[in-house]
Amino acid sequence: MTVGPGRPRHDDVLTPAEWKIAEQVRHGLTNRRIAQRMGVSLDAVKFHVGNALSKLGFSSRSELKLWDGVAKGTALDRKRRSVMQTEQSTDSIMMLGQIARTTKLFEESHAWYRDVLGLPELYSFGNLAFFDLGGVRLMLTEEEGELASDSILYLRVPDIHEAKEQLESRGVNFINAPHLIHRHEVGTEEWMAAFEDNEGRPLQLMTEVRTAVR
Repeated sequence: MTVGPGRPRHDDVLTPAEWKIAEQVRHGLTNRRIAQRMGVSLDAVKFHVGNALSKLGFSSRSELKLWDGVAKGTALDRKRRSVMQTEQSTDSIMMLGQIARTTKLFEESHAWYRDVLGLPELYSFGNLAFFDLGGVRLMLTEEEGELASDSILYLRVPDIHEAKEQLESRGVNFINAPHLIHRHEVGTEEWMAAFEDNEGRPLQLMTEVRTAVR
């Protein structure tokens, strides 16, 4: 296959641009919300979603949301390959890693939690702010959509795919597959997967994967 000028060959099922869109689809965001977050046109998002569905043989976004694919070259991909070469982990201990709180007035709430409540702010960007609650992270967000809830518990696990498999074997229903939600400047990746409790309320698995120091 001939690769045109400016289009390097990608040794992966999706291109980097398609992966960025796919991860946000798996997080439950609409095309319009993705376009707003990325600062691109709605048509561009639709184009990449269509390409991703076609390449994966899917006919709907719901199939993409439940797809367990991991992009090549991510820290999680390298970690999984390393574990496969040694031995599989059986440790899926859960710890509370994050609590999410939604708000209709982000700027006012951001200032209230920081200045009035006095919580140490870790970092913020867009309509997201993160505070330290004695080692547990509080995420303040104005996010709306399928996963919107007054509060969500995020359970930290060492291996998000293994934990998902164990919970599914016990009858737990997952809303989406493990997906990359954020990559920090230092290279640390944050992965999440949403599931429901016995009353249909959302929870999240989360894991942080650090880039190996060479």
